[in-house]
Amino acid sequence: MLIESIIFYFFAAVTVLSAASVVTVRNPVHAALFLVLTFFSSAFIWMMLEAEFLAITLVLVYVGAVMVLFLFVVMMLDINIARLREGFIKFLPVGILLALVMFGMLFYVLTGDQSAVESMAAPAAKAADFSNTRALGQVLYTEYVFAFEIAAVILLVAIIAAIALTLRRRTDTRYQNPSQQMKVQKKDRLRIIKMEAEK
Repeated sequence: MLIESIIFYFFAAVTVLSAASVVTVRNPVHAALFLVLTFFSSAFIWMMLEAEFLAITLVLVYVGAVMVLFLFVVMMLDINIARLREGFIKFLPVGILLALVMFGMLFYVLTGDQSAVESMAAPAAKAADFSNTRALGQVLYTEYVFAFEIAAVILLVAIIAAIALTLRRRTDTRYQNPSQQMKVQKKDRLRIIKMEAEK
């Protein structure tokens, strides 16, 4: 039990510190990499909770696909770091207010009535052939199917927004025009110059 507690607190500390670094570092690429570290440490915690499917999904989907998409978007948008710093200072009071509200809620939850938690019975041990993937699927597609569909619509909107942001035209970039390239004629490509022979 002691080694499990040490591992849990280690990965919990890594998760909290890396999540704090996501919102405090100034470089957006570094923030995305810290978010990858947050996902990995959260996956380890889920593995300790015997939620193997969620842990593997977090690594494969979020780290393997979503974070690659984030990095592509961050690098393609050519974000102005100086402008981001100005916005950070501008919205700092709102951020401090939200942080205080979150810490207040955490303090209320952690210092609340623990008698209800202590009176809860320990969960029954699962059989060796128990599949948490099947149980998760049954709950997800029966009780929470509406929330699942809403999440799918939100992801679709995010994909469309990412495509719209990357398709903006930039004035400093040279683009090809295939229609004009197809209309070109021989006289436009080749110019014959008549010169007198040199003596």
